Amino acid sequence: TIMACALRGSALSVRRFASEAAGAAFRVWPQGGGVVHVSASVHPSARIEPCAVVLPDASLDADVSIGATSVVGAGVRVGARTLVGPGVRLAHCTVGSDCTLHAGVCIGADGFGFDIGADGALTKRPQLLRALIGAHVEIGANSCVDRGSWRDTVIGAYTKLDNLVQVGHNVHIGEHCLLCAHVALGGSCTLGDHVVMGGKSAVRDHVSVASRVRIAAKAGVCASIAEPGDYAGFPAERAARWRRRVVAMRWAFDRLDRAEVARLVRDGAFGLRRRREGAAPC
Repeated sequence: TIMACALRGSALSVRRFASEAAGAAFRVWPQGGGVVHVSASVHPSARIEPCAVVLPDASLDADVSIGATSVVGAGVRVGARTLVGPGVRLAHCTVGSDCTLHAGVCIGADGFGFDIGADGALTKRPQLLRALIGAHVEIGANSCVDRGSWRDTVIGAYTKLDNLVQVGHNVHIGEHCLLCAHVALGGSCTLGDHVVMGGKSAVRDHVSVASRVRIAAKAGVCASIAEPGDYAGFPAERAARWRRRVVAMRWAFDRLDRAEVARLVRDGAFGLRRRREGAAPC
């Protein structure tokens, strides 16, 4: 069948991949069939799935699981019992114990930093530091955490990130934070502990958010927040004030709409009536 042929082709590809890797100072890992560089330190209980690669000087502690086609970069450290899903890329980073990284996560990517010259030309700014992921962190599918340029990017212990979250370079996230899907954190911003961010909310670069702040969905934090509490809107403000503002704006627009209707009725009703009757408007 087509499925059997596909599976057979996949198996051949894995064997060819392992064979080619073996000739380049790699060895096939007995638990799962992935390949490991001879200089890497891998605990015997670790599992490395087919077509996953562990590069030189990487370290995997006990009971780590690396999903198919994932890449553990040179010098990366992964703590005990951490689960790495398929298609994950780890580079320039340390991942703590008991973490879960879902499919497509990218940790330690090159940060987005450029200098603008006098002529307007963009020059890449070196991103030479690391991303540090604490213990018991969970990062959802296709989320990205960039490595630092002037300080390490840090995600504190027990913090949870949903799918498609972007963490810019030099960001510090405290412990026990909860970031929903599509959250974006600008470079060098800082979040305290127990911060909650709703879907599609964002924090601009170089601002700080205090501990125990909750940010509503689609809110935009443009200035530092020093007091705990609930915030909403763009630019973000106290949620209670934002709700009052929204109600007041709707009330004002409703009044404007009624006034506009009244003006049209007062100034144009006769003309409309005459047009319907076939006469020229006054």
